[in-house]
Amino acid sequence: MSEDGQAGAGWPGRRPVVGVLHPGAMGAALGAALKARAGGVLWAAAGRSDATAKRAELADLVAVADIAALARRCDLIVSICPPHAAFDTAARVAEALAAGGEGGHRPLYVDANAVSPATVRRIAGLFGPGQVVDGAVIGPPAWEPGRSVLWLSGRHAEAVAALFDSTPFAARTLGAQPGRASALKACFALQSKALPAVWALMERAAQSAGVDAELRAELARNGLDLDERLSALSAKAGDRAWRWAGEMDEAAEAMAGLGVPDGFSRAAAEVYRAMREGPGPAGRPPLG
Repeated sequence: MSEDGQAGAGWPGRRPVVGVLHPGAMGAALGAALKARAGGVLWAAAGRSDATAKRAELADLVAVADIAALARRCDLIVSICPPHAAFDTAARVAEALAAGGEGGHRPLYVDANAVSPATVRRIAGLFGPGQVVDGAVIGPPAWEPGRSVLWLSGRHAEAVAALFDSTPFAARTLGAQPGRASALKACFALQSKALPAVWALMERAAQSAGVDAELRAELARNGLDLDERLSALSAKAGDRAWRWAGEMDEAAEAMAGLGVPDGFSRAAAEVYRAMREGPGPAGRPPLG
C-alpha cells in the first residue's frame, strides 16, 4: 500500500482501527482476517444477540458499547449485514459521526453487503465523495485461503484491498467507481441463487397443472432427480432464506438498472420469502 493510498484512506503510516457491523458468520470471518493488519478490530455490542457476541468473542474482536462509540474510534468501518438493513445501518453510522462533532473525523466506510449499485450510491451520499468503498464477497465465510474473493470498487479500493494481503480473503479491485463490485455480485447471484430457485417454481407449476409425476419422469429420463434438487435447495438456503430474499430484491434492482430483465431475481425472491415460513413436504421449499 502506498503512502499516498494510506493518507487518502485516513491512516497514514499506521495500522488502522477497524469496526465491523455486524459480526455474523461472514462479519466475524472478515474481522478475524483483518486482525493481523489492523490496530484493533471492534464491534458494537448494543442490541446484538448472544450468538453474535459469541461469534465476536471466538474471532477475538473487541466490543464497544454502540455504533456511536465504534464510529468515533475507527479509521475504517466494514458493514456486513442483511441486505435490507444496509442503508439504515449506514445512516446510523453517518448520524453518529455528525452528532459526535469529532473535528471532521471521517472513517472510510466499506459496504460489503449484497445490495444494488443504486443502494451503494445512496449510501455514498451519506458520507461524502470518496469515503465509501463498495465491497462484495463471493464465496463462504473464509477461514482458509482459496475459497472466497472480496471484490472492491471505489476511490480507496486499493488501500482496503491491501489490508487483506495474506488473509483467507483474496481481495481484488474493480476501479474507482462505487457500484461495480455490487453489480458483479448481483450478476453472480443469478447463478448462485436465482437459478436454483427454478426447481421450486418448476414443481409448483407442474403441481398446478396436475403433471408433477410426469415431469419427474421426464426429468429422470434426462438424468435429473427433481426431489434431490429441491432438497439441495432447502439445505443450501436453510435459515438464510429470509436474507436471500432481500439479496434477490437488491439483485432485481441491479438488473433493472442495467437494462436487463429483472424477473429471474424477483421470482427467486418470492421463493425464498416462502421458504422463511418453513420447509414444505420432505423438506422442500413451499410456494404459496
